Amino acid sequence: MRLILIRHGETYWNRERRIQGGGSDTELSEVGLKQARIVTSFLKEENVVAIISSPLKRALDTARAIAGQHQLPVEVDTGLREIEVGELEGVSLSDLTTTFSQYLLGNWQEVGSQRLPGGESFVELQQRSWACVEGLLAEHKDGTVVIVSHYFVIIAIIFRALGFPLDYLTKFRIDTGGVSILEFGERGTRLVAFNNVSFLNYGKG
Repeated sequence: MRLILIRHGETYWNRERRIQGGGSDTELSEVGLKQARIVTSFLKEENVVAIISSPLKRALDTARAIAGQHQLPVEVDTGLREIEVGELEGVSLSDLTTTFSQYLLGNWQEVGSQRLPGGESFVELQQRSWACVEGLLAEHKDGTVVIVSHYFVIIAIIFRALGFPLDYLTKFRIDTGGVSILEFGERGTRLVAFNNVSFLNYGKG
């Protein structure tokens, strides 16, 4: 299976640098809507057989744009919603004095296993998002599937697929509209693209 992982387009909270977890059903900004259109164009030559999305609006609207190009329905999987950040929902990143990934690692005594206050752990996020991937592997072994989701969901899936330790979290970044691609084959799993945003430069202005 060829799995194309897409982070949703920009929201106003992204622009304001506010923590945006599974409890925030924010909408795409004008830039985010434009990113969704450009991503759709970028994927037009892909022979996509299924499009799966987080239930949150920012991901769903991005997925619907792509689905329209391929004349496919958008399947919603709640396991693909962003990590539940609990009490940190809506907090400005400037209040953390570090990146959110660094904050997470600094507050997890056992990397990834401790829940955020009022939220969930990275391990729980990884388990629920990987369950979606396992289902897709069983159903679409030889096809190309698109998942539209969120920053930490995509990181969690890539780490699980490649066997990366969770303390690598601060070494990776995924931008809004970024495209990553995993290929699952008999000889193992390969990451053939990571956070490709080069195409987003086209059509700007």
